[in-house]
Amino acid sequence: MSDFDENFDRTDRRLLRALQTDAKASLAVLAERVHLSQAQVHRRVRRLEEAGLISSYATVVDRERLGLGVVAFVGFSLAAEQNKRMREVEKQINGYAQILEVYAVSGEHDYLVKIVADDLKALSAFLSDQLMQIPGVMNVKSTICLEELKNTTALPIDA
Repeated sequence: MSDFDENFDRTDRRLLRALQTDAKASLAVLAERVHLSQAQVHRRVRRLEEAGLISSYATVVDRERLGLGVVAFVGFSLAAEQNKRMREVEKQINGYAQILEVYAVSGEHDYLVKIVADDLKALSAFLSDQLMQIPGVMNVKSTICLEELKNTTALPIDA
């Protein structure tokens, strides 16, 4: 956590845990949870935001209720001659709404992505018509999620 470490205390950690649990919690609720005044909580949240520990707030939507019934993890590599276009390829991959997460990885593949789709047919069409059409994308391997057992955005924060 770099420069912020020396000013990052147990109360900040409790505050971050509370915000990860409920980012819409009011200052009054947060103040009660971390045993501070609302003004102190407000100052601390602003300081955490300014320091980059809180980078954004998000709404978690139920993907299945939206009809996105398939989750797949897809690994792929770039052809050696495409390495000079790596950032271009990454920009293109990041532009697809179906791709929720993108990781540059070591091992068998260069990239691992998390994709959502309505169904297997839609996933197949996306892979064939979009992802595999990117110049240099090769060795595409998919793993279909059968059941989601845990899905959280909360990071482990010690007290």
